[in-house]
Amino acid sequence: MEKKILLNEKDIPTQWYNIVADMPNKPLPPLHPGTKQPISGEDLAPLFPMDLIQQEVSAERYIDIPEEVRDAYRIWRPTPLIRATELEKALGTNCKIYYKYEGTSPSGSHKPNTAIPQAYYNKKAGVKRIITETGAGQWGTALSFACAHFGIDCEVYMVRISFNQKPYRKILMNTFGAKVYASPSTNTQAGRNALEANPDTPGSLGLAISEAIEIAAGDEDTKYSLGSVLNHVLLHQTIIGQEAKKQLEYTGDYPDVIIAPLGGGSNFAGLSFPFIKDKIAGKEVRCIAVEPASCPKLTKGKFMYDFGDTQGYTPLLPMYTLGHTFTPAAIHAGGLRYHGASVLCSQLLKDGLIEASAIQQLECFEAGVLFAKAEGIVPAPEANHGIAQVIREVNRAKEEGVSKTILFNLCGHGFVDMAAYQDYFDGKLVNHSFTDEELTTAIKDIEALQPQ
Repeated sequence: MEKKILLNEKDIPTQWYNIVADMPNKPLPPLHPGTKQPISGEDLAPLFPMDLIQQEVSAERYIDIPEEVRDAYRIWRPTPLIRATELEKALGTNCKIYYKYEGTSPSGSHKPNTAIPQAYYNKKAGVKRIITETGAGQWGTALSFACAHFGIDCEVYMVRISFNQKPYRKILMNTFGAKVYASPSTNTQAGRNALEANPDTPGSLGLAISEAIEIAAGDEDTKYSLGSVLNHVLLHQTIIGQEAKKQLEYTGDYPDVIIAPLGGGSNFAGLSFPFIKDKIAGKEVRCIAVEPASCPKLTKGKFMYDFGDTQGYTPLLPMYTLGHTFTPAAIHAGGLRYHGASVLCSQLLKDGLIEASAIQQLECFEAGVLFAKAEGIVPAPEANHGIAQVIREVNRAKEEGVSKTILFNLCGHGFVDMAAYQDYFDGKLVNHSFTDEELTTAIKDIEALQPQ
C-alpha cells in the first residue's frame, strides 16, 4: 500500500469541468438589483475581463485550460493524494481515509488554482491592477502570487479581525508585492460607513467585497477578482477533483464519502464536483460541505436572492444566505466567515445532491491537533472543519459496523496560523452560536429584495 499517490506533470488536467452542464436543475440567473431582471455580460464588464464573464455564464461541460495557465500550474501541480494511515491508526478505524493535499502550493492552499487563471485572463485583457478582498488571507496571498507571476499590481482588502489575528499572512502578501489594507478602511465610502456605524467592527467578507468593488468600478484600468462563490471560480478549482479521481484509480478505491469545508464554495466544489457528476449519473457517493456553526448559512440560512456584499454593489444571487448584513463571529477560520454560499453549491444542496454540516471551532481545533500529531501536517483552521467531519463519519461507520472509504480536501497548511493554535492551547477560543431569533432577523432584512 502506497502512502502517497503521485501524478506526473503530464497528468495535469487539460480542461476544467463545468457542473452546470450536468445539473438536473440549472441555477437561477443573477438579477439586476434595480430591475430584478437577469443581468447580462455587459453588466459585469466593469469588473471582469470578457473571458471570465463567458466562463461565468457557460453551460459547456468542459472548458480548455490555456497552456500559459497549465505551465504556471506546474509549479505545484499535480498535488499529492495521501492515505491517512496514521490518522486511521489514531482513530482505531478500518475505514480508508484519503486526503488531497493542496497545501503544497506557493501560497499554501488551493486558492492559486483560480488565482493563476484569473490573473492570466486579466493580463490578456490589458488590466494593470486587480483589487480583491480576503478573509484569513489565503485568497489574498494566492492572488498576490498570481499577479506577481503575470506582472499586475495587486491590492487586497483584508477583513479586520484576520488582519489583526494573522500579521504574517499580510507580510506574505507584501512579499509577493501586494498592498494590503484592513477592512473596513477609510479608503472607500463603504468602509467609512461601516466605521461610522461601529468603529470596533471586526469586519466581514461581505464588507471587504464592497470596498474592493467600489474601487474597481471607479477605475477603467482596474478589475475586481473574487476567490470563491462565482461560477468561474468554482470551475477553476475542479482540477482538484479530477486529479483525485485519477489518483484513486491507481488504488482501486472509490469514495463513499467526500468532505470539504465551505466558506463560499470553491474548496468544496473543487474536490466534489467531478464526483457529483458521477452521482448525477447514478453513482452512490455522499458529498458533505462543512461550515462553522457560527456562520451556518447552509444549515440554518434560507434559499433566496441576496447580495454577495454588504453594501449591495453586486447582482442579486440565488443562494443559501444569512443576509448580507450578517456579521459572523470573530472565529480564526476567517476564510469561512461568509454570509452566503455559491449559487452552484446552493442549488445542489436544494436538490439533495450534497449535504451540509455545521461544527463549532473547538471541535475543529481538537481534530486539527489530532491530525497534526498523526500525519505530521499542521492544517489551516479552515481545513480543520473537514477533519472534524471525517472523525464524525469514522465514528458513524463504527456505530454502523461498516467500513467506508472517505476522501477529504486538506485545503491548506496552518504554518502562518500558529496564533490560532496558541489561543486554542491557552483556552482562549470559545464556541460561538447565534439564536434562531438573531438569524431570522438578519434574513428578514432581505425579504424585500425578492423578485415578485
